[in-house]
Amino acid sequence: MKSFTLNSVLELVKEWKDHGEKVVFTNGVFDILHLGHVTYLEAAKAEGNRLVLGLNSDESVRRLNKGPERPINPEHARAGVLMALKAIDAVVVFGDDTPLALIKALQPDVLVKGGDYDPNETDPSKKTYMVGSTEVRAFGGEVAAIPLVDGFSTTNIVRRMRD
Repeated sequence: MKSFTLNSVLELVKEWKDHGEKVVFTNGVFDILHLGHVTYLEAAKAEGNRLVLGLNSDESVRRLNKGPERPINPEHARAGVLMALKAIDAVVVFGDDTPLALIKALQPDVLVKGGDYDPNETDPSKKTYMVGSTEVRAFGGEVAAIPLVDGFSTTNIVRRMRD
């Protein structure tokens, strides 16, 4: 079952962990799904048995300053598309500026971000710091970065469409 309420995802994570499954967490905007996203999500899933995706709410996307037209697709549409991917076991929308509260609540076994982040960075003020990495390690989890697929970026796609 795929879901996007925090309580139902918490129940799923507990059930999966009770059955010895390794839960992976990643997050992002995923505004216009492209090959880079799909490749990334499949690699993230390969880090464990179950993949939970924290999806930025529309309001949090606007606060990220990705551009005045972003998000292009509203959160319910982005969540619906993502839930159709076989790599994803659950989607939960979050409205905070970072997924830290969500990561603390879910306590995933593995935290994954794209290759533009450094799993070894410990300084939260650095752009390459993975939010939640300190907390995940503190409760015995792992942190990993997945290489990005060159040439694929929603920002670049939007820029090309504008031009």
